[in-house]
Amino acid sequence: MPWVRLSLVIHARGLARTFRKRKQEVHAVVGVDLDVEAGEIVGFLGPNGAGKTTTLRMLTTLLEPTAGTATVAGCDLITDPVGVRRRIGYVSQSGSTAPEARAGEEVVDHARLYGMSTAEATERGRQLFRELDLDGLWERQPKSMSGGQRRRLDIAVGLIHVPELVFLDEPTTGLDPQARANLWSHIRDLRDERGTTVFLTTHYLDEADALCDRILVIDHGAIVAEGTPDQLKSQVGGDVLTVTVASPAQASEVAALVAALPGAESPQVIDDRVVGRVPHGGAALVELVRGLDRAGLAIEGIESRRPSLDDVFLALTGRSLRDAEVAAPREAAAAEEVAV
Repeated sequence: MPWVRLSLVIHARGLARTFRKRKQEVHAVVGVDLDVEAGEIVGFLGPNGAGKTTTLRMLTTLLEPTAGTATVAGCDLITDPVGVRRRIGYVSQSGSTAPEARAGEEVVDHARLYGMSTAEATERGRQLFRELDLDGLWERQPKSMSGGQRRRLDIAVGLIHVPELVFLDEPTTGLDPQARANLWSHIRDLRDERGTTVFLTTHYLDEADALCDRILVIDHGAIVAEGTPDQLKSQVGGDVLTVTVASPAQASEVAALVAALPGAESPQVIDDRVVGRVPHGGAALVELVRGLDRAGLAIEGIESRRPSLDDVFLALTGRSLRDAEVAAPREAAAAEEVAV
């Protein structure tokens, strides 16, 4: 493997995975190059079916790459997967704690798998419970905890062996806004207080914007963009104009009016919304309202705003990752991926 800077916790080149399905090859990941520096919080984002889950499974040794090379936490992914596992933490989307077990026992048992003594694991576990606002829950069963408490317990399990790199797979899915904000604070503390490198996947774009130092976007099995949230948003020129139509049948007429605005790029129709980009949103908004009135088109709403990460996704992939779409059948997609 070529020389790698010591500050790189993840260094992958040409990482690929091909499955066989009904005698046909399915190229889930087609050659991913990525670097993650020590101490970063990196968001790994992509639409369903983009190759995000497959890449994460390869980096965590759960799936062997078909091609490519990588070092993770200083160990070769192909020749030393056990070394990788010893040095990373992994918090899966579905969690890893048994509902009927006691929280403290779960943490200690996990630590014992890494060679820690019971006394050391207990001391370390109780410290993590204090830091993650789990005080008083050592004897509690996970099934009687709130969603936020269970996710923080999952993180405690993933950190018990003091990994330098932790993978968080959809860490806040299903949590209420208050619990999400609380968990964000703990994720920041992993980096700020412990120096832990965090590699997380999420479907919440506000989460990526708030937490991540850098974002990697994957689509069709390849990295299509990377940068800080501000750098990615700056790639989407102009202001975003969004019109919510009263009837989907009107969308094409509204799209034509948006396309006719000075400097407008080709608008996209997404369900009952027409989304376009214009150089000056305020002036375009006034002109568009006049045009809608002349055409006798009724609408539910209209707005002009600065670009967001969702607009970045729309520009890069042609798909939107709004929070409302989190309910997409990810489990079915993952099951299909394993089956092939």
